[in-house]
Amino acid sequence: MSAIDLYNRPSPDHAEKVAQSIALLQRVGAQHPALTQASSLGAEDMVVTHLIHLAGIDAGIFVLDTGKLHTETLALIAQIERRYQRSVEVHRPKSEAVVKFVRQHGEEAMYQSVALRKRCCDLRKMEPLARALVGKDGWITGLRREQSNARAEVAELVQEGARLKISPLVDWTWGDVWHFIAEHQLPYNALHDRFYPSIGCAPCTRAIAVGEDFRAGRWWWESASIKECGLHVQPISALLPDSNAFEATSP
Repeated sequence: MSAIDLYNRPSPDHAEKVAQSIALLQRVGAQHPALTQASSLGAEDMVVTHLIHLAGIDAGIFVLDTGKLHTETLALIAQIERRYQRSVEVHRPKSEAVVKFVRQHGEEAMYQSVALRKRCCDLRKMEPLARALVGKDGWITGLRREQSNARAEVAELVQEGARLKISPLVDWTWGDVWHFIAEHQLPYNALHDRFYPSIGCAPCTRAIAVGEDFRAGRWWWESASIKECGLHVQPISALLPDSNAFEATSP
């Protein structure tokens, strides 16, 4: 059974949610010309990419290639570029910082402690994200309130210093996401068909069982209260677009 067969259950007001999301993107896009989408290439972000297309706004798309992504995840970059006739920016961690970290702590450092896992996220995600957002008026995310308790209060618009964070799917359900994917025949990560609702780096993601929390497959060896990499728990304006800030931090 495919993810579409399993999850395609729209809300009664699904069409209204779609219209509101498009209107939000158009309103923000008219006021902030330098926008970009931070795409994890998960189901929500494939929806957001298509909403940007439907809204007709000039927003870029970037992916953080951590060096640990699944092959199925990376395969979507070419599909996006073909469908929308546009380039996807790919930002990678600074190789020297990653090599130094792996030499000191090993390839499986993320399993050793929360501090080392977060350090790995800093090097592979946070520092490249800071570089990706330089010169941007705002960034567009696929955050939804339903995803986790930590995201239950997320707002569709958040001011982060001089930059705006836009989340057009905050009120969407998982069923809304998959109905939209089916309706518009969007490509999606093949891992979703294998019970991976939330997909991150390969070492830090597993399939979930029936009844498990949506994000149970992310950092499953850690407490549920700390299952974030940092992208959505601190203002990006506080980060330096220079890896030295991270290299100076000990785990």
